[in-house]
Amino acid sequence: MKREVKDGIFKAAIYISAVFTVLILVLIIGFIVAKGFSGLSLSFFTRDYEDNTTYVTTALYACEPENVSKGYISQLGITAGYDENGIYVKSIDKDSVVKNAVNTKDEKYSIKKDDRITSVGDVKLERFDSEEEAFWALADAVSAQSGTAKMKIVRPGGGIVPMLVTTLLMIVVSLLIAGPVGIITAIYLNEYSRPGKLLNMIHFAIQNLAGIPSIIYGLFGSLFFVTICKMQYSLLAGAMTVSIILLPTVITTTEEALKTIPDKYRESSLGLGATKLQTVYKVVLPNAIPGILVAVILSIGRIVGESAALLLTAGTVAQIPKALWGNSASGATLTIKAYTLMKEENDLTTACAIGIVLLIIIIVLNFISKWITNRFMAKKGA
Repeated sequence: MKREVKDGIFKAAIYISAVFTVLILVLIIGFIVAKGFSGLSLSFFTRDYEDNTTYVTTALYACEPENVSKGYISQLGITAGYDENGIYVKSIDKDSVVKNAVNTKDEKYSIKKDDRITSVGDVKLERFDSEEEAFWALADAVSAQSGTAKMKIVRPGGGIVPMLVTTLLMIVVSLLIAGPVGIITAIYLNEYSRPGKLLNMIHFAIQNLAGIPSIIYGLFGSLFFVTICKMQYSLLAGAMTVSIILLPTVITTTEEALKTIPDKYRESSLGLGATKLQTVYKVVLPNAIPGILVAVILSIGRIVGESAALLLTAGTVAQIPKALWGNSASGATLTIKAYTLMKEENDLTTACAIGIVLLIIIIVLNFISKWITNRFMAKKGA
């Protein structure tokens, strides 16, 4: 009777723990989605984060203004709109001249929908008492130009394109550094090293690396890569720092995957005359691919979620890095931007919207890894 009671209590504890875990997960995801869903839009995924101001020159149609009261500016081939932020492009004719506008460097800079027109020539288009007054002011300013018009265009920001691209670049560069080093180290530890003090010391070091807080790695990266190596706040400095963080995960997971390969595979290969290197390259590694993929996916998740280390090495500027290191190589990842939005701007909606994107990235990566693993196992079974 006592045994049955203990078993019942134990089972109840298991079920309660499972339900509690799922409930916490649903609560966290639900909170992020509820708070951030209103911040999601097409412009959120397609725009830069900062507003972009550009002076452009465009040709004009030789015609009289028409339907100005409704916002249609026939000389430009656009329909304007007006709100509390000023005049904006509501729609563009199919053959509008503004599609061939050029900037001050004589580079094509097509005016797009939602771009704001803040001045035409020397006429500033600021706040107006009514929508119709704004449209007539724009039409008069355009009509005063002869043949061409110079306009000040503000392209609204509020998007995550720079952070999204920076995150993807950080994933690629970090994996290119940590992946080969981690996999080769795991091969040495499992296939070539012999039991002894050296092997124990290496495993001890790997375990300790895995337990070090990421802020410590960030401080090291800031001192060594950013300052001593003079990489400055850059993509490469961040990737090098994150690569060190990833090494314990890549090494440990890959080593465990290699251990699951039966010794008879190695013995059969060696018995047929293959060298040790050929055996590892052609027999062991192909069979360990699912485990190595797990290491890669875990690493990607760590990169996407990393903040402290990248805050001190990659920077917080919302721009796409134009180089690996140097003045133009700094860039904020999605996680860093979510942090700064909460800390400096108190923008919970946008921060949670970025959180939704991060969740989607992780879920998609997990599905891809499972699909690849299932395909590999299916081919192996066939």
